[in-house]
Amino acid sequence: MGEITKIAVAPPIQVGGSLFTPEQLATIGAILGMNAKIEMTSFKQLYLEVPLEQREVIVEQLERTGLEVYPAGFVTKSLIACNFCKGAEEAGLAVAQKLNQSIAGIETPMPLKIGYAGCALGTSEPLLKDISVVKMRNTYEVFVGGEPKGLKISIAQSLRSGLSEDQLIPVILSLINYYKANAKGKEKFRKFIDRMTIELLQQVVAV
Repeated sequence: MGEITKIAVAPPIQVGGSLFTPEQLATIGAILGMNAKIEMTSFKQLYLEVPLEQREVIVEQLERTGLEVYPAGFVTKSLIACNFCKGAEEAGLAVAQKLNQSIAGIETPMPLKIGYAGCALGTSEPLLKDISVVKMRNTYEVFVGGEPKGLKISIAQSLRSGLSEDQLIPVILSLINYYKANAKGKEKFRKFIDRMTIELLQQVVAV
């Protein structure tokens, strides 16, 4: 057997949440075979182990069914979004899709979970993500530092509020890039925020 690599697979961000079609699941099964093990991660991605030499062909097959394929490992994960229960336009589906295209798969010191909620109900649990966006009527608020693991969980703090659609992605990207440039080794994002302070990060992302 040749070298094996891991890829992350997710359905597109859409009204209704993380929805797979029968065709997509059948394609995954046909590619991997009967004895494969598929990992469902906490960030709504499936991890698939595939032969490295066949990676490009397999990615093309998966994408033809409408699935999205991302790198696995120490990267920003694809956006963990809500179900857009208030409707695509009111909950900002197009903005969430654009944000996902901009941030998913960026190499980082530790894996980053980035969340999105289309309203203040926060059904996608945005305050438990490393970085999250909550749509507040016609503007967006960014939170940082959520940590759901351990006996002492951390609730994310507000970093910026009242952001326009045009401001949102630059703020998120500047935050990710600052983390990449200033983290100490494999420093978790929550610890990074505590060391840097929320006040400093607010200056970093000022636009």
